[in-house]
Amino acid sequence: MPRTIAYLRVSTLDQDLEKNKANILHLANEKSLGKVEFIQEKISGKVAWRSRKIGPLLDELRKGDVILLSEFSRLGRSMLECMEIISIAMQKGIKIYTVKGAWQLDDSIQSKVMAMVFSMASEIERDLISKRTRESLAAKKLSGVKLGRPMGPGKSKLDQFRPEIEALLLSGSTQKYIADRYRITEATLSNWIKKNGIKKYKRAA
Repeated sequence: MPRTIAYLRVSTLDQDLEKNKANILHLANEKSLGKVEFIQEKISGKVAWRSRKIGPLLDELRKGDVILLSEFSRLGRSMLECMEIISIAMQKGIKIYTVKGAWQLDDSIQSKVMAMVFSMASEIERDLISKRTRESLAAKKLSGVKLGRPMGPGKSKLDQFRPEIEALLLSGSTQKYIADRYRITEATLSNWIKKNGIKKYKRAA
């Protein structure tokens, strides 16, 4: 049997959770969708959708399953995110219905028109984001900001262990022992020692 899932994303500002549930149950009854499973989470819309419960939910649902929403904005933090989720739902044959606006994503003509408009809007937004990124990088370059990865070695994870490594070297520990201890290569350790001007213990002849 197809599943009917009501996805409720709750933020600290939402005070009408029970009202949303009632409205969704009313919508399910109208469309004769049967038993409704509620999936609820209290999380900011700023969190990417794949890191929210809607991510794994979309992965596990199959053709003919239904997602019920109070409104489309519950899906994502931006139009692009919403469009991405809708696109995946379309490809998998998952139906989506909303209380607010009475939007529906199914086999109807309205859905096909809406999906086409959403697809175009999503592509336009991706193009705009790409253009803004290129313009921002170009502006930084003109202002003298060097782009790309900084030249030369940067900070190392060994920096926080410097006192301990110095003590090990002074006590006569081999570089192989130290490299194995910190799960790095001997070459990495050697370069780090040279870079930081650390003196090694020399055994007496």
